Parts: sequence; C-alpha cells; structure tokens
Amino acid sequence: MKSFFKNIGPGPLVAAAFIGPGTVTVCTLAGVNFGYALLWAMLLSVVATIVLQEMAARLGVVAQKGLAEVIREEIGNPILKRFAMFLIISAIVVGNAAYEAGNISGGAIGMETIFGNSSFNIGGFNLKMMPLIIGTVAFIFLYIGNYKVLERFLVSLVILMSFAFLVTAIITKPNLLGIAKGLFIPQFPEKGILTIIGLIGTTVVPYNLFLHASLAKTKWKSKEDLGFARKDTIIAVILGGVVSMCIIISASAVPFQDISNASDLAKGLEPLFGVNAKYFLSIGLFAAGVTSAITAPLAAAFVASGCLGWDSNLKSSRFRVVWMFILGLGVLSSTIGLKSIEIIKFAQVANGLLLPIIAYFLLWVMNKSSVLGDYKNSMIQNIIGVIIVLITIFLGGKGVLSVFNLI
Repeated sequence: MKSFFKNIGPGPLVAAAFIGPGTVTVCTLAGVNFGYALLWAMLLSVVATIVLQEMAARLGVVAQKGLAEVIREEIGNPILKRFAMFLIISAIVVGNAAYEAGNISGGAIGMETIFGNSSFNIGGFNLKMMPLIIGTVAFIFLYIGNYKVLERFLVSLVILMSFAFLVTAIITKPNLLGIAKGLFIPQFPEKGILTIIGLIGTTVVPYNLFLHASLAKTKWKSKEDLGFARKDTIIAVILGGVVSMCIIISASAVPFQDISNASDLAKGLEPLFGVNAKYFLSIGLFAAGVTSAITAPLAAAFVASGCLGWDSNLKSSRFRVVWMFILGLGVLSSTIGLKSIEIIKFAQVANGLLLPIIAYFLLWVMNKSSVLGDYKNSMIQNIIGVIIVLITIFLGGKGVLSVFNLI
C-alpha cells in the first residue's frame, strides 16, 4: 500500500486537468437534457484517454523527454517543424490562456454558491474576490516549484472532488438499470451530437498529452517504473471518468430544463434532495476549478519550453514567466468578468485542429525504435490508436464547424 501511494503520480494530475469547469458544465447539460443516454460517450472517452495517455506516459518514462521536445527533434523538414511548433504553441499556450479564466471562474462559482458573492470597487471596476483567492492559491503552489508538493496538493483535491461528486450522485438515488443501459447501449438522441462531441472533446484533451509526458519523466527515471506509470494512468483516468459520469447522473435527477451550468444544478438539487446536495456539488466544482487553474498554466509552460528548447525545470525563470502569464490573464479576466469570445473561439478551432494532428504524431513517435526501442507500440495498440485518430479527426472537424455555426 505504501509503495502504491508512493507511485501515484501524474495520472491524478491529468484527471484533474480534464475535469475542469468546462467538463462539469458539459456533463451537467448532458444529464439535464438527455438523462443517462450519453453515458456511453463518457465510457468511450475514458477508453480513448487511457490509450493515448498511456502512450504519453510511456514516452516520458522511456525517452525521458516531453512530447513537444520529441516533436521538435523528430520532424526533419524545417518548414514543417516551424508550422508544427506554431500550431502547438498557438493552441496550447493561447488556448490555455483563454480557458484559464473559465477554470478560475468555475472554482469561484463553487465557493460563491456556498458563501455568496463578495466583490469590491476600484477605479470604477467591480472586482470579484473569489477569483483573486483562487489565483493566489494557484500562484503559491506553482511558484514553490516542487513537484512532490504540487502532486500531493492536486491528488488531495482530486480525492476531494471525486468524493464530492460521488456523494452528490448517490444522494439523487439513481436508477442503476438505467445507468447500465446508458453505459453499454449507444444512443444518439435528437440534437445530441454536439453534446457527444463535447463530452469526448473535454476528456480527450491535447494539452494533457504534453503534460503527462513531461510529468512522467519528472516522476520516474527508470524503464522499470513503466508498470507504475501504467497503473497510475489507468486508475486515475477511470476515476476521472467516474467523476464525470456522477455529474451526468446527478444532473439527470433534475426534472426541469432551465439549467445551464453547475451553479444552477447545485441550486436545482437543493429543493429536491436537501442542502447537502448543493454543498457537495459546490465543493466538487471548487476543486475542479482549482486543479484546472493549476494544471493549465503548468501544461502551457511545459509546451512552450519543449517547443522553444528551454529548460523545463519548474523553477527556471522562462518556465515561470509562461505560467505566470497564463494565470495572470485568467485571474484578470475572471476578476473583472471579461469574456473574450473571439480568443476562446480561436482556441477551440486550434484545439480542434491540433487533437488529430497530435494524436497522429504521438502514434508515429510511439512506433519509432530510435525513440522507444523495445518499448514501441504493439499491433493492438496501433489498431486502437488509429481508430482513436479517426475519431479525433471527426471530432476536430465537427468542433471547428460548430464554432462557426455551420452545424
């Protein structure tokens, strides 16, 4: 047991990264609008995420390099290399800056549901207190620059978040037969395709592949640790999937449709299942917001360092400048209530294009003996990987089209 806990590593951080306020909102809408019908999409997402994240972790442990670093080294054509670096930095760094405000705002909403909204005026601007508090917490843990401290804090929050959402789902007394049917019998309800894309798109996240490879090489230094890395990945991603499913199940219990986010869901559950349901859901949302508020800037810093050939040490000045920029922009936007729709649209388009490209490149790298030697992909892993790449191409295309209201 002691060995097990000692080797819990990047997995929970990856789970923490994909269960942000955006995931909570998408899962809430899936449950409110379609009940248990889209649980199968989450199950599919979990399988796809385990396959891709295991590859990223294996790359980090065996090659002792981050994914962005390997991409920069392995693409020979200088024009193609520059284009790849530009696309990755645009999607991950700009994208995470755009989403960071949502991460911080989501965590703030969780606390405001319990404690109320507190703000103050400076120079005509109405500044919210909760985003500043969450931003400060994120800053402290990132600035310490100690991987073990960061890991323990985020693992604790993931456990808290998992417990909060699981208890919320249990309180709603779900129909177990309905859950089983939703998990194993795929359904495509009318107007449900964008929600299906959303559920898969918020779970299979491009920046997590970069984050996982970089954290895996920080956590483990020997190829003998691959077994620990795999267990860590599988357990954490399954746990993350269960959390997302619990949110869908909880939202399915609300009989009315005027729910647009997790805060509305918390208020909607209170008259039906008591004040405890509201508190547990709000705590879960707070934990989801804080964990994503830390992992998004961290991932952006790893990506920028790998693409530009910088030192990826958590205490290096360039590394800190990147995450400070992402975090600062998120805190500022959230505190003053700014919503930069165009930047978020750009981020969605870039991520929609990036996911199949990164999934393809990851698959390509995982078959290179020069990088992984005897630890390259097996035939089964390649077949599953190709299927996932095809799914990501479909999702990426749909995601880009939906941004421009073409579907």
